[in-house]
Amino acid sequence: MGISTHILNTAIGRPATGVTVTIERETSDTWSELTGGITDEDGRIAPFVTDDELAEGIYRITFATGAYFAELGQEAFHPEVTIDFQVRDTDQHYHVPLLITPWSYSTYRGS
Repeated sequence: MGISTHILNTAIGRPATGVTVTIERETSDTWSELTGGITDEDGRIAPFVTDDELAEGIYRITFATGAYFAELGQEAFHPEVTIDFQVRDTDQHYHVPLLITPWSYSTYRGS
């Protein structure tokens, strides 16, 4: 089912467009970058990792939130947000949303 993500700027109640995002997978105690992209007008990158590419293991998504807020002319507390998570069942979809403001962030496992 793959991995997807989206980002919402909850300070303005809109998707976070133009955020650079990368995804890595842990292999043999090192991180290997799988892919990257920039969020679209809906704040999404989907599918980020396709069904064929998905393997069990630990993944890391990094969001360049500082650069995004700088483009908006705002100072940000977090220059980037990194979320590590584990894929245990490759038959499931892993949606990793991010809710941001210039001062905070939150995430959860979406559907």
